Amino acid sequence: MNDSSWGAPAGTGRGGPDQGPAPAGPAYDRHQAAQTRPMPIVPDVPAGGFQDGHGRGAAHPSGPLFRDETPHEHPQEPMPSPTPPPPPGPSAPRQKKSAGRDLGAAIGVGVGLGAVIIASLFIWKPAFVGVIAVAVVVGLWELTSRLQERKGIKAPLVPLAVGGAAMVVAGYVRGPEGAWVAMALTALAVLVWRMTEPPEGYLKDVTAGVFAAFYVPFLATFVALLLTADDGPQRVLTFLLLTVVSDTGAYAVGWRFGKHKLAPRISPGKTREGLVGAVTFAMAAGALCMEFMIDEGVWWQGLILGFAVAASATLGDLGESMIKRDLGIKDMGTLLPGHGGIMDRLDSLLPTAPVVWLLLALFVGTA
Repeated sequence: MNDSSWGAPAGTGRGGPDQGPAPAGPAYDRHQAAQTRPMPIVPDVPAGGFQDGHGRGAAHPSGPLFRDETPHEHPQEPMPSPTPPPPPGPSAPRQKKSAGRDLGAAIGVGVGLGAVIIASLFIWKPAFVGVIAVAVVVGLWELTSRLQERKGIKAPLVPLAVGGAAMVVAGYVRGPEGAWVAMALTALAVLVWRMTEPPEGYLKDVTAGVFAAFYVPFLATFVALLLTADDGPQRVLTFLLLTVVSDTGAYAVGWRFGKHKLAPRISPGKTREGLVGAVTFAMAAGALCMEFMIDEGVWWQGLILGFAVAASATLGDLGESMIKRDLGIKDMGTLLPGHGGIMDRLDSLLPTAPVVWLLLALFVGTA
């Protein structure tokens, strides 16, 4: 603010006109700025002045406001009216529910895997056994890698991979007895292999190794056992269809109608409505599969089979969700776009395989 704001005549110094001209230069300008503060100009008041609300005369400027004056005290500047609230009703388009994954990639990967499974299943049975063994090895690699990354647990992968593949082949060639023997030998190999490293953490490493051997290859061996029957390809296809239909029914119904959480502390995305959808879809598919695909099968057996598959698939999914929550991860891997890792697809298949094998053995036998 220049000197005219104080009302001083032009060309006067700091002390008035009798002090001579003010010195010029940057030093004086800085000193003058330090000694100066803004002062509003008070215009002349008309005769009689303004009248305040109590009848007293009050001078009120028509120019700039006083320092202690707020905008709403000025008679010529009324307070702006508040913005009216929006009218009732939706003011913005309702947000659509998100499917939570890339459906295009998920469908493409699912179709590709399905083609490989169907081709190997009905062209040459041993080829499908090889598909199971490859899935087991990759699943073990994902599981042991996540255990080491997140928990520092070093479950030995080499004996697990070799023993897991051998377990699947032994189950297909020698039946349940061969699978049990291979499981025992794999556990023993894990114990011995881990002895080549320092003893610190030995117990947790071998415990995780034996758990991995049971969880992935041993449960997968029951798929190979299904294949050994005369109508083995149809049994395996029934097992796969019912599991996929159960997962699809849970996903579709839960996404559209799900409101009540099934297990919020384990898997917040699963709902009771989704479970009802899984059971309904799986029972309907089970009745059709038992009636038209399984030799000597009856539709009511398919209802029981479908209900059991929906229950075991849901429990398997929750079980791996517990593992992933403990590890602090969302997916076991990234190998399958739209799905995660191999283990993220095997989670509901692994515990369902022995259930389907047992019920089909009870209903129509193992031959």
